[in-house]
Amino acid sequence: MGDKPIWEQIGSSFVQHYYQLFDTDRTQLGSIYIDASCLTWEGQQFQGKAAIVEKLSSLPFTKIAHSITAQDHQPTPDSCILSMVVGQLKADDDPIMGFHQSFILKNINDAWVCTNDMFRLALHNFS
Repeated sequence: MGDKPIWEQIGSSFVQHYYQLFDTDRTQLGSIYIDASCLTWEGQQFQGKAAIVEKLSSLPFTKIAHSITAQDHQPTPDSCILSMVVGQLKADDDPIMGFHQSFILKNINDAWVCTNDMFRLALHNFS
């Protein structure tokens, strides 16, 4: 991992941590957000750690497993990290679905937090 740029190392570590928390105990995701964080989930917007955790905790499934297909990370001019994730998820007994998720990570007081999070299922309506 040492030959990867630092932003890739941080982004990859964040992605691994995020989906491990999401798949095991979504209520613990509050540790990665701050009160100024924003989440857009399937077009619905939420702001603040409490509103984000409430939304994620209330999603209508009991079991979920994410499989990451690809992830890309870039440094931003203001010393943040932009991360994009593509993968598949399986919730309860539903069919496997593709998803896309993007994060902006910021270092605050020597801890990387998620300031922006956008999620969409990869569903296509061809009608």
